[in-house]
Amino acid sequence: MHCHHMDNMNKYYKYYLIALLVVIIDQTSKMLVYYNMDIGTFGEVNVLGDWFKLHYLLNPGMAFGLRWDWEYGKLALSLFRVLAMFGIGYYLYTLAKKGVHRGLLISMGLILGGAIGNVVDSTFYGVFLENNAINGAITPWFHGQVIDMLFFPIFDGYYPDWIPSLGGDYFLFFSPVFNVADSSIFIGVLFILIMQKRFFVADKSEEEVEVEESAQAVVTE
Repeated sequence: MHCHHMDNMNKYYKYYLIALLVVIIDQTSKMLVYYNMDIGTFGEVNVLGDWFKLHYLLNPGMAFGLRWDWEYGKLALSLFRVLAMFGIGYYLYTLAKKGVHRGLLISMGLILGGAIGNVVDSTFYGVFLENNAINGAITPWFHGQVIDMLFFPIFDGYYPDWIPSLGGDYFLFFSPVFNVADSSIFIGVLFILIMQKRFFVADKSEEEVEVEESAQAVVTE
C-alpha cells in the first residue's frame, strides 16, 4: 500500500520538478542580466554573431511587449498571472491523476514553470530590485517589470523603395526580446499543438493507448 502511494507521489513530483528547474534557470538568467548588463542596445552582448544576442529589456506588460494602458491594468495582469499559475498547477495534478500521456504532462510542466517564472518578476521585482517597478505605480507589489534578454534578430535590412508606404524603412525579422520563462511556455504549447492527436486520445490512459496500439500492430502484421 505504502509503495503504491509512493508511486503515485512520484507520478506527480516529476512534472513539478520540471517546472522548478525552469524557474531556477529562468530566475538565474534574469539575475545574471540584472547584475551584469546595462539596459538597451548599449549593453548588448553578441552570443552568436548578429544572430543571437543578449539584450536587457524591462517588459511592463505581457509576452512580446504587449501592454495594457490602464492605471490598474498591470495589477489586474499580475493577479491574473498568479491565478493562471495556480490553475495550471492544479490542472497538471488532475492530468497526472488521470494517467494521461507523459508528453502532455511534460508540456504542462514546462508551461507551469514559465508561468511561475514570470509571476516572480511581476510580483516581487518591483519591491526587491532597484528601478524595476513601473513609474507611478500605486504599489511596488505586483508592479514589477519582467526581465527579458533573449534576442534573435535573424535578419534585418531595409524595405525596397518600390514598396508602398514602407519603402526605405528599416525592418527586423523576429524583433521580440523574450526570456527563458516565455520560451518554456512557447515550447510547451507548441509541443501540445504538434502532438495533440497522441495526447488527447479521448482522454484514455497511457496503458490503454499502448494496449490498443500493440493490438493494432498485431492485426496489421
